[in-house]
Amino acid sequence: MTTTNPGYKLFRTKPVAKHPDGQGQGELKRTLGAFPLTMIGVGATIGTGIFFTMVEAVPKAGPSVILSFLLAAITAGLTALCYAELAFKIPASGSAYSFAYASLGEFAAFIVAACVLLEYGLAASAVAIGWSDYLNNFLVNSTGYEILRELRSPMIVSTDHGVEFRPGHINLPPILLVAMCGVLLLRGAKESATANNVMVMIKLAILLFFVAIAFTGFDAANFTPFFNTDNSKGLAGMAGITAAAGTVFFSFIGLDTVATAGEEVKDPRRNVPLGILAALVIVTVFYMLVAVAAVGAQPAAMFAHQEAGLAVILQNVTGQAWPALILSAGAVISVFSVTLVTIYGQTRILYAVSRDGLISPSFHKVGERSGAPVSNTVLVCIVVAVIAGLVDSTFLWDMVSMGTLTAFIVVSIAVPVMRRRETPGAPVEGFRVPFGPYVIPCLSVAACLYIMVGLPPSTFRIFLIWMAVAVLTYFTYSVRNSRLNRS
Repeated sequence: MTTTNPGYKLFRTKPVAKHPDGQGQGELKRTLGAFPLTMIGVGATIGTGIFFTMVEAVPKAGPSVILSFLLAAITAGLTALCYAELAFKIPASGSAYSFAYASLGEFAAFIVAACVLLEYGLAASAVAIGWSDYLNNFLVNSTGYEILRELRSPMIVSTDHGVEFRPGHINLPPILLVAMCGVLLLRGAKESATANNVMVMIKLAILLFFVAIAFTGFDAANFTPFFNTDNSKGLAGMAGITAAAGTVFFSFIGLDTVATAGEEVKDPRRNVPLGILAALVIVTVFYMLVAVAAVGAQPAAMFAHQEAGLAVILQNVTGQAWPALILSAGAVISVFSVTLVTIYGQTRILYAVSRDGLISPSFHKVGERSGAPVSNTVLVCIVVAVIAGLVDSTFLWDMVSMGTLTAFIVVSIAVPVMRRRETPGAPVEGFRVPFGPYVIPCLSVAACLYIMVGLPPSTFRIFLIWMAVAVLTYFTYSVRNSRLNRS
């Protein structure tokens, strides 16, 4: 088969980077160690599933939402092992995209890139929207004033009767949050990581504060019945657990974010796998603690449509405003870190795809002083801000989970493919998935598919439209402009 054969181009792979120490790798600077990398993973993960999606997940699963978090964590853990092995072999920017390009070929890599871009862009918007509720709760408890409803509610809203348009409404706080994140990201990765470290520590302290107070109002009766018994929407029993797991799964996007930083990490072959696994352990422990404390302190029926849910729980448990004030202040700060690192992840994916020639070269041009991709960051922030300001977050959670699950499936498949390409008898280096190249990756794929089936049909329809756009883009632009054409 010749390289001019169109079919060959779909499956051609990009060689694994030969300079994992950063020499000759490109324009991004290696400034991150294991600790800030782990904090990036924690910062992108803890907060989203706990601060916001409880109000979406608990009505689906009831008290058994705890099992939903556990199912999501186990699935993410299986995939994290696959990420860790590939991150050692392919220490490059781009995470799942780069892994797919080096193993499954260019077309699969571009499709994965489209999934990941959807995942990061909508996740950043959804998190910024949730930030608005906690900011308003903080202002109410601290000053007695609240943001005008017209300035903190979107124009496009999902209701029980379908989509509703509300002219004159705009969610202004998320737009301001995204603008602040953009300014910080334009200063460079090292400065952004330092700010993120501080915000993550505040976040963990706030969640421990929540757990300690919420457990004072713990009532075991809130766990009965444990499974959702209302089948009016087809969510009784395990169906509700699976549906809720699909809703909260997007929050494990932080594991992918760690891998997107591969080209800005010192000693990436060691630090990226370490950062992924350490972040997963920290995240799982905190998710389970907060979920048990929240459900124990408040009946499942009260979670639906609850703004700033964790803050309200503390206020109800104590009968005082000051715990809610502290938690809302912490959420305002910590959710900033989630939005920051999620936008960061998307800019690095765009950087990697652009450098390979599959999208416009403007996305991988970096500033001389900051070393950050300037036009890339500005454009991402504009798109994220527009979505966050105009759209209800209900539209976004499941779409983000779909993109995340698809990326995780591809990463899992890439492990055995890369193993088959190893030179027989060559020394084994770095982290490797236990039990051989098939057991863990197959379990990971099966778990992802199981959760994916629980997502609503509308999510699949929108996802297929997005995939159609990606395929059209690849065949009209990417396949002709790929850098591998010049190899």
